[in-house]
Amino acid sequence: MEKHKNVSVTRILGIDPGSRITGYGVIDLVGVTPRYIASGCIRTAEGALEQRLAQIYAGLAEVISIHRPDAVAVERVFMAKNVDSALKLGQARGAALVCIANHGLCIGEYAARQIKQAVTGQGGADKSQVQHMVTALLQLSATPQADAADALAIALTHAYAGNSLSSVNAPKGRSRRSTGRWRL
Repeated sequence: MEKHKNVSVTRILGIDPGSRITGYGVIDLVGVTPRYIASGCIRTAEGALEQRLAQIYAGLAEVISIHRPDAVAVERVFMAKNVDSALKLGQARGAALVCIANHGLCIGEYAARQIKQAVTGQGGADKSQVQHMVTALLQLSATPQADAADALAIALTHAYAGNSLSSVNAPKGRSRRSTGRWRL
């Protein structure tokens, strides 16, 4: 956390894990106002799953080293109709969680319904509604790609939950980059 004209600034990284495309979004919470910093997608090459997981890990490690977040938020695994897809998603999420933990960052986890509710006001919102609201809330000039918009929505959810502020303002003697977990 840094100070910006006597206002605290907390950098939050949101991650939307996927075995083919992992979205990321970085925002600064300036006081209570979210500000867009960066977003994008880590696209894995064709190949064995373990190679794609290594690419996700390496890509997130690079994002973390560039943007140096104070807190990280990730979407919780949801039940999918296709068991194979759900397992691959869980493994991609696992690669992301290990990367975050290895960088000593706290992890906030949110269900898809919570994220949609926080950003759009509707737990059953579709991807286009999430993209629209992320664009409006962060005052973006263009609509981000769907996976990047989802990651920004995850970061916004963490900001709205106030978890990033409570971790940064932890009692003395406790590191803000602990390995603790937050849950809503």
